[in-house]
Amino acid sequence: MGRVLQFSDVHFGCEHQHAVAAALDYAHATPHDLVLITGDITQRGLPAEFEAAGEWIRAMPQPVFVTVGNHDVPYWDVMARLFWPWRAFERATGHPAHDHEFKRPDLMVRGVTTARGWQARPNWSKGVIDLDQTRRAAEALRHAPIGALRILACHHPLIEMIGAPMTGEVKRGDQAALIFAEAGVDLITTGHVHVPFALGIDLSDRCSYAIGCGTLSHRERGAPPSFNRIEWDAAEIVVTAVVWTGRRFEDHQTWRLPRRQDTRRAETAPDPATPGEMEAAAT
Repeated sequence: MGRVLQFSDVHFGCEHQHAVAAALDYAHATPHDLVLITGDITQRGLPAEFEAAGEWIRAMPQPVFVTVGNHDVPYWDVMARLFWPWRAFERATGHPAHDHEFKRPDLMVRGVTTARGWQARPNWSKGVIDLDQTRRAAEALRHAPIGALRILACHHPLIEMIGAPMTGEVKRGDQAALIFAEAGVDLITTGHVHVPFALGIDLSDRCSYAIGCGTLSHRERGAPPSFNRIEWDAAEIVVTAVVWTGRRFEDHQTWRLPRRQDTRRAETAPDPATPGEMEAAAT
């Protein structure tokens, strides 16, 4: 069985200090394959916030994978927003804002940026996804090792969760979600809405899931601080929302998701001259 710990929306600058410290302790105490952080590591993109976020990320057990969120821009610096919106994020975290990738035999993660420094609509916090970047990520994940869990990581939910306290309103989100589903992606992991969820993506006959993560800040929007523990084997993916009780983290809500089986065999037929390889690929 594999395990990923997903954290999101820590919002250093208004972080929940006790929960943030306890989350770090949990990560060190819990065996896992990857720590995945899906954006909004700061509140206003201030230098002190990036410094605190960088220290927390570096204190996490490796490996770590970080994507960028809409709060991770220099909020008051118009020039930076226009010309180099992710420079401070990349310097603080050591992770690229674009085309980020993690790969091992049993797990592959690819990042896509849905946040923007600015955009041609009044609310810059909403999401935008570039379809060229989407296709690059989908093609990379399509060629993940056979049987590996395939995860797409971004900040804004591509598919809206009904009843969430806020929306992502991602431009071209449905198109991107369909591309990822057809490429064999198992999970699209996101943050932004500050509540955990697990939803089937009903856009294709190939089953993928949208996984949302809660916040570790004081911007709870009606839900306590939380993070996700994602576990999987050959048949099933189990997503557990681990919730802060005021004193410690405890398992709260669990979703059991049948795992798609089409990615457990080769995308193209093997050479007919090697029947042994064909038999191995089919098991």
